[in-house]
Amino acid sequence: MTDLAVSLVPTPHGDARVHLALPADGAVGLMMLGHGAGGGVTAHDLRLATEVALSAGLAVALVEQPYRVAGRRAPAPPAHVDAAWRAVAEHLQSEPGDLPLVVGGRSFGGRVACRTAEDVGASGVLCLAFPLHPPGRPEKSRLTELTSVTVPTLVVQGDRDAFGVPDPASLPGGITLVVVSGDHSLKKDAPVIREAIATWLAEVVPGDR
Repeated sequence: MTDLAVSLVPTPHGDARVHLALPADGAVGLMMLGHGAGGGVTAHDLRLATEVALSAGLAVALVEQPYRVAGRRAPAPPAHVDAAWRAVAEHLQSEPGDLPLVVGGRSFGGRVACRTAEDVGASGVLCLAFPLHPPGRPEKSRLTELTSVTVPTLVVQGDRDAFGVPDPASLPGGITLVVVSGDHSLKKDAPVIREAIATWLAEVVPGDR
């Protein structure tokens, strides 16, 4: 995948960096993806999701939070990263076309997408390795961030993820859980992950393809 445009987008908490890739033909939707807490947009699963989305006819915006652009690894407070995410979504949606918006991200990025899905008018949420709780701390559950989402949601989780695996019985009907082989990195079972994302996207953003 080749980035067609890299730009800085002003937010209330500093500039975010957006890597925008466009499909070969006209876009039928836009996917906006965020990175892990201390990671970047080159993560294996984000690149995988980008390839699938481009093949499905969606434009893809990989978003680097302002704290990462500034060179910091420790995440900014939730209110700051959420506000930055909303600002980038508003900027991207200001372009002509009024395309359906799918949001998501890897780990921490998925949490941000869940918390702001309603604010940005998302049609769906993709969570790659959702961090259900800190490693070894199941009592510090973040399940409500996931279950509060009211649009179709896909969660792809490794069966040995130290951050936990959601219990299917705890998830509402709008959430699809796909458990694959591997840990939090999601570096295994690429064909299964691809198929899961492609199938789900076809339902959320049907398009003409």
